[in-house]
Formats: sequence, C-alpha cells, structure tokens
Amino acid sequence: MVTPESIRLNIAQGMVTEHLTVVGDDGTHFEALIVSEAFAGKSRVQRHQLVYQTLGDRMRAEIHALSMKTYTPREWENSR
Repeated sequence: MVTPESIRLNIAQGMVTEHLTVVGDDGTHFEALIVSEAFAGKSRVQRHQLVYQTLGDRMRAEIHALSMKTYTPREWENSR
C-alpha cells in the first residue's frame, strides 16, 4: 500500500528540498507541499513534471492522485 511517507521518501531521494510534507488518508489520494530551489524559474507545470519524474512509474501504477503546492524557498517565506 502506498503511504504518505513512502511518497515523501521518493521525492526526497529524487530532489533537494528545504521543506517537504505529504499527507493522505485513503491510500490513493495525497497532498504534497514541496519547497525546493529546483523550482526557481520554472512554471507550475514544469515544477509538477519535475516531481512526477522523481516518482516515476509510481504515478502511473500506484498513486491515483497527488495534489501539489510547489514553492521556491523565497516564495515559501513570502507566503507565510
């Protein structure tokens, strides 16, 4: 079964993050908050594609839905 922690670990292994949380309670629908300098200069679609790349085949086979909020460290500081 897919868990929020397993998704968090996949993302953390695939990219450097300053803040990363993943929540979900039904095993198929998850929400992630990801703060990474890797998002600098990228559109929202490009940011999501970057995260999807870190998850690879899991997005097609195991994870039904992943809602994401993606920020650069500067955007994250300004949003709080």
